[in-house]
Amino acid sequence: MSGTAPGVLAVVVARDGRLPVGAAEAVAEAAGRVVVVGSGAEGAARALPGATRVRWADTGPGLRPASLAAALAPVVAGEALVILPASPDGRDLAPRLAAATGRPLVARVLDASAGTDPDGAPCIRARVGRVEDRVLVPVEVHGQAVVTLAVGGRATGHGATGSPDAVVEPVALGPLPAAADPRLVELLEPDLHTMDLADAARVVAGGAGLVTGLDDTRATEVFSLLGRVAAALGGSAGATRVATDAGWTGYERQIGTTGVAVDPDLYVALGVSGAAQHTGGIGAPRHVVSVNTDPSCPMTAMADLGLVTDAGALLAELARRLGVDDDREVARA
Repeated sequence: MSGTAPGVLAVVVARDGRLPVGAAEAVAEAAGRVVVVGSGAEGAARALPGATRVRWADTGPGLRPASLAAALAPVVAGEALVILPASPDGRDLAPRLAAATGRPLVARVLDASAGTDPDGAPCIRARVGRVEDRVLVPVEVHGQAVVTLAVGGRATGHGATGSPDAVVEPVALGPLPAAADPRLVELLEPDLHTMDLADAARVVAGGAGLVTGLDDTRATEVFSLLGRVAAALGGSAGATRVATDAGWTGYERQIGTTGVAVDPDLYVALGVSGAAQHTGGIGAPRHVVSVNTDPSCPMTAMADLGLVTDAGALLAELARRLGVDDDREVARA
């Protein structure tokens, strides 16, 4: 962790008391200092692992990033470096907060710190990953800055309970100003079939073991069925890199160090062996279920419940019991 200098603050947006993926990393990079905003902000603030001083303000449902940035500007004015997780809400709020405070934005850094240059002037130093994070590009900003922090690269206690010694207190933001946000007409729940995996509370993921022995056409149909079964279970479908590289499902469904980082309450792995590149992106789910014919695979070893059976057959049975349409007969004979 590099963000240990004074004047570093994390900003985290909660939804219905749920912390976004990457919240723990942002708090760690800010040495435990954080402001939590959004709906259910107090509960989310008390659940933050690794925090030392937490301030919170409940700003209601939905995200109005321009208004929220204007309200947050006085709170972060004295901070040299403001860090937001590169979650969907973090990516929406960060550029507006940078504009509201007159600072540059450095997007998706791997680490960042506040210090001084050789002349003693304030300076922000960060590293940005390129080429799937295999190339690290140093970035230096003279003065204050806002950064978004790439998620999934640190073991910082995802899913842990809050820090018992943390100071948790409200912060007054006042009414959100009428900034350049669209007027909120209605707040719709995300479509489980297409929602950002990082926001999913339940994830049902498929790997190569889900479609063993099937050709590409039938494998694609199985992964389509996986998406419908996941939605019927109140979750969203994910996949391993093998599945996305083969074209069985879209790359936006790929979970892992080179894909999407998630941190769900429930993670169901169907035919997923548990390679390090995949498990590095699943955070620390509260519950893990592994379905695999190999009882010794890494995913089953880390699961709360391991089912040693054929993942494709189990998926077909789940579809039948949940009443999910499967007129393409993707179940194995």
